[in-house]
Amino acid sequence: MKKNIPITLLAALLLSSCGEYNAVLKSTDYEYKYEAAKSYFAKGQYGRSATLLNELIAILKGTDKAEESLYMLGMSYYNQEDYQTAAQTFIQYYNVYPRGTYTELARFHAGKALYLDTPEPRLDQSATYSAIQQLQMFLEYFPQSSRKEEAQNMIFTLQDKLVMKEYLSAKMYYNLGNYLGNNYLSCVITAQNALKDYPYTNLREDLSMLILRAKYEMAIYSVEERKAERYRETVDEYYSFKNEFPESKYMKEADRIFKDSGRMLGEDVDIIE
Repeated sequence: MKKNIPITLLAALLLSSCGEYNAVLKSTDYEYKYEAAKSYFAKGQYGRSATLLNELIAILKGTDKAEESLYMLGMSYYNQEDYQTAAQTFIQYYNVYPRGTYTELARFHAGKALYLDTPEPRLDQSATYSAIQQLQMFLEYFPQSSRKEEAQNMIFTLQDKLVMKEYLSAKMYYNLGNYLGNNYLSCVITAQNALKDYPYTNLREDLSMLILRAKYEMAIYSVEERKAERYRETVDEYYSFKNEFPESKYMKEADRIFKDSGRMLGEDVDIIE
């Protein structure tokens, strides 16, 4: 159930006058400041709300207003798109109030804030792992939450980002070829690990094709005594690929690799339709 933060009519009326914010900042009436912060929050003036709440958090500690003010501060940061600070505030909230009024919302928004702040796949993905961890914790603590599906979908999206990071790494190794070492092997290992860690990824076909290409290239550039072994591994990889992706967009290329590998093995191979 959505939990609304009520404001008093008095605070709303007081804040309607020009210049009232400056008067609020200077005021030593903390009850008034608290109601003013709630009024600014309700009107979408999250910067003003956050400024007041940051001053009030320590003052209200131990009172019945402390819990609400900390959650409201987190939402003020969240609504300003300061997601890192928002996440830190929500984490502080549920650590202080593990059974609080807003604990479910705080855990959810801690994960969502980090989700919204994750970088593109080419960059370091530490933040993505943190977001996944927070969302998984939310699901563990609130498995029946109305926000369960949204949290699960965010986790799937974040996992796709991690797979894309691995795919780009594997592709980079493939493109490096034999530059300063056997990068084709690194390509194979990276792609295989990605498939193992994320077996249901929508990049499964692309990763599998990258493995087939890399094994073929390794066979081409192998020393003579290992060529037959590696061409055989390529043929085996082709059969695995075709079995899983019979209608693949890469099938013409895969068939060409298969035929050439068979020729190099001295075998007369036919494409099985």
